[in-house]
Amino acid sequence: MEVTRLFDFPYYQLENFPKKECIASKINGEWKSISTQEFIDQSNSLSRGLIELDIQAGDKIAMIFSVNRTEWNIIDIGTQQVGAINVPVYHTLSESDIAFIFNDAEIKICFALNKEMYDKVAAAKPEIPSLQKIYCVEELEGTANWKEVFAADKPEHQAEVDKRKSVIKTDDLATLIYTSGTTGKPKGVMLSHKNLVSNTIYSTERLPVSKDAKGLSFLPLCHVYERMIIYLYFYNGVSLFYAESMDTIGDNLREVKPEVFTAVPRLLEKVFDRIMAKGAEQKGIKRMLFYWAVNLAEEYEIHGKSWFYKLKLAIARKLVFSKWQAALGGNTKAVASGSAALQPRLARIFLAAGIPIMEGYGLTETSPVISVNCRWNDGVRIGTVGRPIREAEVKIAEDGEILFKGPNLMMGYYKRPDLTAEVIDKDGYFHTGDIGEFVEGEFLKITDRKKEIFKTSGGKYIAPQIMENAFKSSRFIEQLMVIGENEKHPAAFIQVDFDFCLDWCKRKGHKVSTKEELLTFQPFLDRLQAEVDKLNAPFGHWEQVKKYELTPDAWSIQSGQLTPTLKLRRRVVMDMYADLYEKIYEHPAS
Repeated sequence: MEVTRLFDFPYYQLENFPKKECIASKINGEWKSISTQEFIDQSNSLSRGLIELDIQAGDKIAMIFSVNRTEWNIIDIGTQQVGAINVPVYHTLSESDIAFIFNDAEIKICFALNKEMYDKVAAAKPEIPSLQKIYCVEELEGTANWKEVFAADKPEHQAEVDKRKSVIKTDDLATLIYTSGTTGKPKGVMLSHKNLVSNTIYSTERLPVSKDAKGLSFLPLCHVYERMIIYLYFYNGVSLFYAESMDTIGDNLREVKPEVFTAVPRLLEKVFDRIMAKGAEQKGIKRMLFYWAVNLAEEYEIHGKSWFYKLKLAIARKLVFSKWQAALGGNTKAVASGSAALQPRLARIFLAAGIPIMEGYGLTETSPVISVNCRWNDGVRIGTVGRPIREAEVKIAEDGEILFKGPNLMMGYYKRPDLTAEVIDKDGYFHTGDIGEFVEGEFLKITDRKKEIFKTSGGKYIAPQIMENAFKSSRFIEQLMVIGENEKHPAAFIQVDFDFCLDWCKRKGHKVSTKEELLTFQPFLDRLQAEVDKLNAPFGHWEQVKKYELTPDAWSIQSGQLTPTLKLRRRVVMDMYADLYEKIYEHPAS
């Protein structure tokens, strides 16, 4: 069969490689799986129940989950089959943002994973006239449970399900995905079946795994990146395993031993930091070997290294890097990194270690993949996001902005033709807002966000993302945001890695045990200044961070400084630390 709609994927898998373990979730310490046939049966049961509950084609159904679970996929396919529009929502959103999205999309029913999600939607419900019912997936006393939808299932409705499926076209709207946004209100990105199906099929050409592989998932399914990867697993017969939580990823990797999983750069940075911390604990010859291997990895290149270097690397992989590989399960063939820029140094080290980090690039509006590195056909270049996928037309505008056109380009922003016209020009090219260039004529390299580049009062351009990535390579620095638009010089807000820095004090014999003590302890501040000086050195004099202030708290999704994919919310950070801005520049933030 040919896949043209998203709900075709499970049936394609059933026809070509039916799986005993199609999807597995780890719940309360136990893996629970369903087969491809069970997945389809449960999705059809949900579809029939929705029809009995009078869900019509075009109705909007929201899903708000805090962790990835099998139920998400059943709801996803079950709603699509009746022509309803799936609207996934981040669980970290405030009640006001939930009310805005639900009203904008005119949500009719909502599936919430647990009490926390249910209560948040319930609190906003009085402000949402269209919302008729909230179903909780987990058992919760006194609330409607999603099993009620299955209980409404009438077998005779299957004919109506099949009829509705038959009239759904590949160009029809499949899902509304509201961008998390770093500023302003979220926008509803309209993605068709064709958008996501084409992206899935063309991204398959970069996937180095077969139907016998396993994939581990832990990034949020409401983000188009992870969602497309899930469809890709179905299409290729990869058994899908959902991690229990972000905190259990290490254990789950060792249990599942996946060939493929996705990650965001910040997560990979944290993995590397833990590896370096363990290396620092080694003694004697083991410590020497560890640092020798890391130093060797920092010299890695895709091409051009001597046979002697390759021999040393083989020894390093055997003695040191094999332990890194085992920590990821030992079978890794691809780690798809996206959502933000990956430090080239980190990509170099992981690739040298035999851990194939494949960095890609895309946006919600492009469903999402535009380009990605690939192990096949000499397809990896460190510091780039790879070659564009098939049918992706990419060109660089005169000002350096990346422009894109292809079958995975969104239908537009929901109810906002004005905003759509701002980003898609008369020739059909989407203006990504990213600055880039081609390396070797075919590998795309992202250099910065167009909207984030700023000028100092002296007229010098500053590209903050490049600087931020460089500074975050330090184990002392957890997060950093470069500031200074229209000011005399660049500066920064720095959130130190409190755990590492407190441990540094302990190893140096300093009696510092709290964050408050750390941020006023002069020997630590002197060491941090030396680190900043070292990291500043490669940049031009006009680019260097001249002043900085340390933020007193850890930046997180929950506290608002980061998006759910761990990118900076710059406006929020600026507002949150306006007093520190004034201290740096001796006047209020604009």
